[in-house]
Amino acid sequence: MDFTDAITENTLHAIRFERPEHIPVIFWINPACWHHYPQDTLFELMAEHRLLFPPSGGLCKESLGLRTDFTSEDAVLPELAPWEHAGKPYTDAWGCVWETTDDGITGSVTKHPLADWDALQDFTPPNPAQSNGMAAIDWASIKDKIRTASVEGKYGVGSLEHGHAFLRLSYLRGYEKLLLDMADGDKRLRQLIEMVKEFSIGIVQRYIDLGVAMMRYPEDLGMQLGPMLSPEHFRTYVKPIYEHLMEPAQKAGCLVHMHSDGDIRDLVADLVVSGVDALNLQDLVNGIDWIAAKLKGRVCIDLDIDRQQITRFGSPVQIDELIRKEVEILGSPEGGLMMIYGLYPGVPLENIKAIMDAMERYAAFYS
Repeated sequence: MDFTDAITENTLHAIRFERPEHIPVIFWINPACWHHYPQDTLFELMAEHRLLFPPSGGLCKESLGLRTDFTSEDAVLPELAPWEHAGKPYTDAWGCVWETTDDGITGSVTKHPLADWDALQDFTPPNPAQSNGMAAIDWASIKDKIRTASVEGKYGVGSLEHGHAFLRLSYLRGYEKLLLDMADGDKRLRQLIEMVKEFSIGIVQRYIDLGVAMMRYPEDLGMQLGPMLSPEHFRTYVKPIYEHLMEPAQKAGCLVHMHSDGDIRDLVADLVVSGVDALNLQDLVNGIDWIAAKLKGRVCIDLDIDRQQITRFGSPVQIDELIRKEVEILGSPEGGLMMIYGLYPGVPLENIKAIMDAMERYAAFYS
């Protein structure tokens, strides 16, 4: 879950186990936070944590209109994605209808265009030259951003939409119907998979042609306990999509970054075999010791710091202990560890500061 479109040399070193200067850390503020917290307090916290919010880094600056000193004279009104407006249903490029109850929070699909298989016959997928699946895509602007990143000594990053494979199939059919399709071995599902796969390969190839250094493949596969589909169905229906989409990046020498929320322990072996360089997964739901035993040294662990338990309901001391423990167990001087925290409404302000403090403090643990 890295929301930047460029990475630094330090991040490349971390992913490649080439002794980075420090552990790459990202603190992402969900847009809804700007109407749930005092804005001046958020600005002050950002200004106090320059590793997480470097003055020239651009993080949040474009979306929030921030100046480099992170001060504000007027209220910040973040630019929301079309599907993040409460009370305003949004139809994406695939015809799926999204609804949310809080500005800034991605909601859920409430209408599935292929809930009835009869609609498949006349169904037309979006064009990857014009859309990323959720909204219009401006390839000329992306090309300029990649060129600008290069001038600044950074490396361009491409990304598929979040939920590009399994979740996209569920958006189109509905979750329960999709699982039944898999159990039944419905031939129409194979046709739909090909449609979804070919759309995404069009996105991937365009990014590769623009010379990105890393491709992201974000998708949620896990629930609170266990994956959202059986390992057998994952291997049969979804893993081949991933391998097809990752192959162009691998052939081009482009790093492959995979993201999934939830408990994905039963799927990790298949994900790693697919050739993932960096895997972004949640810490406590999968278990820190389990992650160390199964993944440390095999892939770069892009650790998604707990948002459900300790950072929400614990104390600042417990937060510091958690992040230090994760760095000690999962990190090494050679690299192989990155960390990200996504802030959503509900976390106490003192805990927000404690998270920022600990991330900056322990980023230098092996330096």
